[in-house]
Amino acid sequence: MKATVERTPLPTGREAADVLVVGASAAGLSTVEALRRQGYAGRVTVLGAETHAPYDRPPLSKQVLAGVWDPDRAQLRSREALSALEAEFILGEPAVGLDAATRTVRTASGHTLSADAVVVATGTRPRTFPGQAGLAGVHVLRTLDDALALRDALRAALLDSARLVVVGDGVLGAEIAATARTMGLDVTVAGPQHAPMASQLGPRVAGLLAELHTGRGVRLRPGAGVRGLVGSAGAVTGVGLDSGEVLPADLVVVAIGADPVTGWLQDSGLRVDNGLVCDSRCRAGEGVYAVGDVARWHHDQLGALLRLENRTNAGEQAMVVAANILGGDRAYTPVPYFWTDQFDTKVQVHGFIPTGADAETDADADAGMTVVDGDPATGRFVARYRHAGRVTGVLGWNMPKQTRLRRQDVADALADGPARATALR
Repeated sequence: MKATVERTPLPTGREAADVLVVGASAAGLSTVEALRRQGYAGRVTVLGAETHAPYDRPPLSKQVLAGVWDPDRAQLRSREALSALEAEFILGEPAVGLDAATRTVRTASGHTLSADAVVVATGTRPRTFPGQAGLAGVHVLRTLDDALALRDALRAALLDSARLVVVGDGVLGAEIAATARTMGLDVTVAGPQHAPMASQLGPRVAGLLAELHTGRGVRLRPGAGVRGLVGSAGAVTGVGLDSGEVLPADLVVVAIGADPVTGWLQDSGLRVDNGLVCDSRCRAGEGVYAVGDVARWHHDQLGALLRLENRTNAGEQAMVVAANILGGDRAYTPVPYFWTDQFDTKVQVHGFIPTGADAETDADADAGMTVVDGDPATGRFVARYRHAGRVTGVLGWNMPKQTRLRRQDVADALADGPARATALR
């Protein structure tokens, strides 16, 4: 570890003498790789809270959870590839404070690290219910260790014919439910929406997803607000709904969203508001940048602050952050994108599917949605969405190539500028 040193402000446009990346995630690793690809030969240090080398999170709720993949397969790079980056990885050492003026990070063990440029890549942390930590049989899924613990619990539950309740009907909850049901478990999903992922997919496609789940044997409890967990003798026994009903459960997964890991930035002098707030260059302060799930940056084409929690954003944003650390002046203006794999279905979304979009050509349940390729009845289609006469997003259901081709419609709408693109939010 290095001693704290005083730093003068880093003039804009000057190449950093050294870079400290806080967070050994996909976003953090991608930043390091982008720096090297762009010719940076200086010192790089990566500080990670977990003891694991950088790994990929999307497989955790699917292949790793199902036991199809060995955990090592989720590693993002081999030991040799990491070594070739010539970066120092300090793992198992959470950051607990940042002095933005001197770009000095304090760690949980009392060490300090300073750099000319600091990249915040600390990701998010799962939300939980009060008292959840004291109940056996309750799980969250964010880290590799979480996934392995849940995998073991699912295997044991399968042998005991135990009942699994997934609390949360977003993408993570839906993916966990699909994986667990595929393994053969008795699965119930409880959440406040009328169908899984309704806020991300719109009512019509969320309805198709609900049909997919129920057709495979998942019990859905739509419109079910969850009051809390019920336990006995230190173990979970059920999930209490706002209606007063208790869903019996031997195993519970809580997937009710996540919060950006920004508590350690509280006294940093930087603005924290649902993430580390950045300008359009992903810069939170002089010489301080943010990347990945924790970054809430100004999207110039949308004219608004945006924070995205997905794997694609982590990689794309890292390239821009690296370029700007090296003296560039690049705004980050991606077409938002996410995907999910559930059972044998792949759903992809480029852009946004706004609530209350107005009709394009038909007046179905999703005003503003038009099927432009395929047919929902066949299980393969691409839909385009409009709002105020403008394309806002495209969604593909088991048609990845055609969905990718339609992405340009969203990119063209974004390129028209913030005044017109406001409708996309």
